[in-house]
Amino acid sequence: MSEYLPGLAGVPATKSNISDINGEKGLLSYRGYPIEQLAEKSTFEETTLLMLDGKLPTRAALTEFDSKLRRNRRTQYHIRDLMKTFPPSGHPMDMLQTAVASLGMFYPVQQHLTQKNAENLDYIHDMTVKIIARMGTIVAMWEHIRHGYDPIEPRADLNYAQNFLYMFNGKEPDPLMARIMDVCLILHAEHTINASTFSVLVTGSTLPSPYSVIAAAIGTLSGPLHGGANEKVLSMLREIGSPEKAEAYVDKKLAKKEKIWGMGHREYKTKDPRAVILEKLVDEYMKARGSNINPLFEIARAVEKVCEARLAHKGVYANVDFYSGILYHEMGIPADQFTAIFAIARSTGWLAHWREQMADNRIFRPTQVYTGEPPRNYVPIEIR
Repeated sequence: MSEYLPGLAGVPATKSNISDINGEKGLLSYRGYPIEQLAEKSTFEETTLLMLDGKLPTRAALTEFDSKLRRNRRTQYHIRDLMKTFPPSGHPMDMLQTAVASLGMFYPVQQHLTQKNAENLDYIHDMTVKIIARMGTIVAMWEHIRHGYDPIEPRADLNYAQNFLYMFNGKEPDPLMARIMDVCLILHAEHTINASTFSVLVTGSTLPSPYSVIAAAIGTLSGPLHGGANEKVLSMLREIGSPEKAEAYVDKKLAKKEKIWGMGHREYKTKDPRAVILEKLVDEYMKARGSNINPLFEIARAVEKVCEARLAHKGVYANVDFYSGILYHEMGIPADQFTAIFAIARSTGWLAHWREQMADNRIFRPTQVYTGEPPRNYVPIEIR
């Protein structure tokens, strides 16, 4: 009888050279480059091309890739018209999954892959550019459409992070906020084989349209056990109300064995390296804003301090979601859009894994441990 491991915990599902985690030391790298260096020195566009091609691009290659992203930001008006039929109360993740799946109908370059074109790197690169370029556009469009307004057209003179914030808020962001968004996109772009990335592998292995692959990943990310923790962190901080109440709140939660949102990670036994970077950005933002700082930052600091005192011995520290939600909130982004922004960034990692999968594809067909009845004879309904 085969060993059953719930949730496939610890079972290697694939070989990959895209990213790596050392949970004991709190290290994360993309293609061998530490996340700290990429967050400080790279851009979302460059990091995306790094993960797709496996190497840091030349200036010429990056310029060409960035130009392709900018040229493909616009969507056909049919997409806008379709989105206008969605209920305004619909969750942004449900909208995003539906809209991305529909792209395969409005842009029918190749609905279904064959093994031949699955190995065509030009085709895969072209599809990757189009999906990543339009993810940010669709999320920003929805913010206006759901409130009854026409979306704002993208601008080709802005980089990815700047353009997203411009389309979302209707005004060009200040340089600090644009840089913070750029770093957030880098930090959320990839994180080995989590649930949504595994969904990419399973779905992609059957050779469907890449739009279907990403739609499946978005659906997986929409579940509360995968995405959305930063939204819950924001609600938690508002519930606490002030830094002085943090200790009592944490102790009450721990006494009830309830979760402290934004604390702990399945992979890390020390502080999430992405949270370390975000905390530095919070410091930078607080210094720049001075007395105009949102009180939620101070509450978050107080909560983290209490949690470190109570939980550090168990290897529970702040994760990437602890500070990202507050930063998004400062950018004028409502909480229900946080996971959609996660999906914008993570589309990079998803498509890098899809490309890797296509290079040596084999359809997933795991087995099971049968726990049902032994073979038995059918009983006629008259004598049951």
